[in-house]
Amino acid sequence: MSTGRRLSLLTTGVIATLVVAVSAGAQGNSGNAPGKNKDKKGTAPSSTALPTPASTITGSSPLSTATGASPLSWVDDASLLEPGSAMLTVSAMRWSGSGISEVDFPIVDASVGLTKRLQFSATIPRVVGGTDTGIVGGLGTSYFSAKIALINDTKVKLAVSPLLEILGSGAVQALPEGDSRYQIGVPFSVDAGSGSVRVFAAAGFFSRGAWFAGGGTGVQLSPSMGASLSFTRSWAESGAEGLARNRNELSGGVSYFLTPQIAVSGSLGHTIATAPENGAGMTFSGGVTFILAPSTTTK
Repeated sequence: MSTGRRLSLLTTGVIATLVVAVSAGAQGNSGNAPGKNKDKKGTAPSSTALPTPASTITGSSPLSTATGASPLSWVDDASLLEPGSAMLTVSAMRWSGSGISEVDFPIVDASVGLTKRLQFSATIPRVVGGTDTGIVGGLGTSYFSAKIALINDTKVKLAVSPLLEILGSGAVQALPEGDSRYQIGVPFSVDAGSGSVRVFAAAGFFSRGAWFAGGGTGVQLSPSMGASLSFTRSWAESGAEGLARNRNELSGGVSYFLTPQIAVSGSLGHTIATAPENGAGMTFSGGVTFILAPSTTTK
């Protein structure tokens, strides 16, 4: 079977899997459909203290952008930027759940390569608030991390990315009394593969007792286009009245390089087996990434 044929089948499978999952998630949340539980509204991602992606566009390296991989800010691949390189992504996200919706714009993601084994990244979203939705506007939950390469082989990479999480105002309201909005997270990420297909995974925890794990695959469909499919799960200790606190989401994304330095991306995600109070719903995202290569001096 030719490479083009394999990529076509894989792309079709990615799209079909996402469509099926979205349909299943919608059926699973049918109890929240119009006409049922009319007075019960969901909770926007920015208003839950669960680890929730601040961005669903690209990861923090050109490799992840090229394959459409690692669409979550804290579920990333293990690739690093070259020293002196930088990436800047500006994006927008719309989430809709049970009788409520939220828009984040702009979401700014920035990464800078410091050495061959170290890079710094930051994700800062702005939540568009509204009195009709009850969503608290302003800065959303932000992340500042240092990715450290533990294994930097051509085919297999392993990294740890200790990060500082600063909860947004909406998430702070969901915290138990006395808990701090400043949290430490320790994600470990790995990716493997060669050629046009790579797989990636990440897992870790936050100091307030929340955990997360996820993984997926990224495919380079052409020199200019990539696609990905990933699944993520976050969970924490049970909240008041023993309510489970977990969020499961299936996401698919595509990216396209307009030039070697500029890429546009889009993604679609839907939660699965997630309660409305934990941010169940559908997410659409889109953005543009700028890649700055290190300057070279010719003699």
